[in-house]
Amino acid sequence: MVEKTATDAALQSIPALLARNAAKWGAMPAYREKEFGIWQSWTWSETADEVRAIALGFLTLGLERGDHVAIIGRNRPALYWSMMAAQMCGAVPVPLYQDAVAEEMAYVLDHCGARFVVCGDQEQVDKVLEVQDRLPNIHQIAYLDRRGMRKYDHSQMNALADVAAEGRAAHQRVGAELDKRIAELTFDHPCVMLYTSGTTGKPKGVVLSNRNIIMTSKNSAEFDHLRQTDEVLAYLPMAWVGDFIFSIGQALWTGFTVNCPENASTMMNDLREIGPTYFFAPPRVFEGQLTNVMIRMEDAGKLKKRMFDHYMALARRVGPAILDGKPVSAMDRLRYRLGDIFVYGPLKNTLGYSRIRVGYTAGEAIGPEIFDFYRSLGINLKQLYGQTEASVFITQQPDGQVRSDTVGVPSPGVEVRIADNGEVFYRSPGTFVEYYKNAESTASTKDAEGWVATGDAGFFEEDTGHLRIIDRAKDVGKMADGRLFAPKYVENKLKFYPNILEAVVFGAGREMCTAFINIDLTAVGNWAERNNIAYSSYQELAAHPKVYEMIQGHVEEVNRSVAADPMLSGCQIHRFLILHKELDADDGELTRTRKVRRNIIAEKFADLIDALYAGKDQIYTETEVTYEDGRKGSIKATLTLRDAAVVDGQKRMAAE
Repeated sequence: MVEKTATDAALQSIPALLARNAAKWGAMPAYREKEFGIWQSWTWSETADEVRAIALGFLTLGLERGDHVAIIGRNRPALYWSMMAAQMCGAVPVPLYQDAVAEEMAYVLDHCGARFVVCGDQEQVDKVLEVQDRLPNIHQIAYLDRRGMRKYDHSQMNALADVAAEGRAAHQRVGAELDKRIAELTFDHPCVMLYTSGTTGKPKGVVLSNRNIIMTSKNSAEFDHLRQTDEVLAYLPMAWVGDFIFSIGQALWTGFTVNCPENASTMMNDLREIGPTYFFAPPRVFEGQLTNVMIRMEDAGKLKKRMFDHYMALARRVGPAILDGKPVSAMDRLRYRLGDIFVYGPLKNTLGYSRIRVGYTAGEAIGPEIFDFYRSLGINLKQLYGQTEASVFITQQPDGQVRSDTVGVPSPGVEVRIADNGEVFYRSPGTFVEYYKNAESTASTKDAEGWVATGDAGFFEEDTGHLRIIDRAKDVGKMADGRLFAPKYVENKLKFYPNILEAVVFGAGREMCTAFINIDLTAVGNWAERNNIAYSSYQELAAHPKVYEMIQGHVEEVNRSVAADPMLSGCQIHRFLILHKELDADDGELTRTRKVRRNIIAEKFADLIDALYAGKDQIYTETEVTYEDGRKGSIKATLTLRDAAVVDGQKRMAAE
C-alpha cells in the first residue's frame, strides 16, 4: 500500500504528484518504452524534466489556460508527458482514439475546440491535416516521430523534441509563468476530457477534475494494495478512461512503472518480457488469448493434449478455491502443484501472466467460462464495474470474494443504489464534472445530489452484497410472452467459444430469440486447415456448411446452459445466421472500444432480421463497407439461415 504522508492533502493535481514522485522516487523507473526492439527507461526525475521541458515549449508557442490539447497516437511515454505538460500549463488534455478515421477525429477536435494537437506519427498528422480546413481553432501541431515529416509545411507544425528543446532554451523567460500556472491548480481544475464511445449517438466529452482522478486513483490503489514496485503494461487506447487511470492516475499516485509496448503486433511478446504485476484487459483480450491457447492445443501431440486436458480439469475443479485460500484436500493440492510444474506455470509464462498479483477485466461482461479458466490457473483475475463518468471505478471484487457472475461491492468512497426500475445509480468522488457543452445531457445523467444514472440494469445479492449487472437497461426487455430478454447474457456465453468472435442477439417484443454470429477467422481458419477445408476469404469460410454445423453445435450448447436459468430461459436462440462480414468500427457497427452498436446493426441488417423471423432458409443481401483507406465498397452474399434446437423449460423441470 502507498505510504501516507502529511503532504498528501496538498497533492491536488497531476503536476503536484509528479513533483512528489521526482523528489521521493527520483532514481526509480517511471516510464519505459520499447523501440527498435530495445527497452528504454526514464526515471521519475527524468520524467519530471521531460514534462517540464514540453510544458515550457507549449508556453512559448502560446498555449493558454483552458485551452484543449488533443493527443493522438499509440501508447508512448512522450504522449503521456504531453498530457501532463498541458496540465502544467492550465490546459486540458483530450486524448483521441488513434484508429479513428479523419471524420471521427474532426467531430471531437471541433467539439472541444482544440488549439494544440500532439500526434504520434505521420499517419495521425495526415488525418488532422485532411480535416484542418474545417477546424479554424487549431493553432499548432506537434509530432513525435520525425519519419516522413521532412517536406511538410512547418509554419504551424513542430517536432515534439524541438518543442521541448525550445522550452529548455526559454526556461529563464517563461519558467516563472509556468510555476505560477502550476501553483494555481486545485482539486477542482479540469484534469482531462475523455469522449464516450458513442454507442447510441455522437460521443460526449466527459470532463474529469483533478479531484475525480486523484481521489479515485488513491482509493482504488489502496483497495488492491498497489505499490511503487508494481509494473503495468500500457497498451489500451489512450482515449479510454481506464488507460488514463492506470497509466497516469494510479501511476502518479503510487509511483509504479508504466511500460509501453513497441506496437500492437509485438504486444504479447512485450507482455512476456515485462511480466506485469498489475494488469487490466477487456474481455476481448482474454477471449483472444484463450482462443490462441485452444488452437495451439488442438495442434499439439496426443500426449501433450492429454496432459493439458487432465490438469485443466483439475484446475477448473480446485484452482479457484486454492487461489481464494479455501479448504482443498492435501492430495488435490499436491496434484495441482504438479499441474503448475507441467501445465499452469509454462502456460502463464507464455501468456506473460507469471507475476500478476492483481488482474482486472471490465468494459463489458466476460463469459463465466473464460473468467474461470484464468482463475483456475492461479491468476488473480477480478471484475470491476465502471464508466468514464465515474473515473472508472464503481464496484470492485475484494480478494477472496471473486465470482464470475457479480462485479463486486462498491469501491471505496462510492455509493450505489438500485432504482425501482432496476437501473443502477452511483455517486462518488470520481463522479464527472459535466458533459462539455451539453448541459441537457449532464442534467439528465447526474441529478442535483450527484447521483449518476449508469444506464445498466442490475441488483444487489441479499446474502453477499455483491452487485450483479444483467445488461444495458435499454437492452433489457421482455419477450412477447412476458419472459425477460437480456441479450448480453447470451452473447457472452456464445463468445466463450474460440470459434465465435462476436454475437448479436435479438428478441425484444418477439416470440423467440435469434442471433447474428461472427466467426473468428484465426480459430475457424485453423480448424478448416486441420479438416482439409479450402477457402479463399472470410465470406467463403463463413458460408461453409461444416462451419454452420460447428456453430450450430455451439448455439445449442448455449441454449442448454441458458435453459438452466429460470429467469432467462426465454433467451434461448431459435434461429441464427453467420454474417458475411466482420462487424467493424469503421462501418459504424462497433464503437472504438469494440462495443456492439445494437441499434445501428438492427437498422443496417433489418432485411436479415426479418428473414430470420419469417422462417426463410436463405436470403440475398448487399452491404456497404469501408476499406482501410477510406474508400467505400459493397459485399454481396446469399446467407444461409438455420434453426437451433431449444430446451423446453417444463420438460426439463419434469426430467429433473
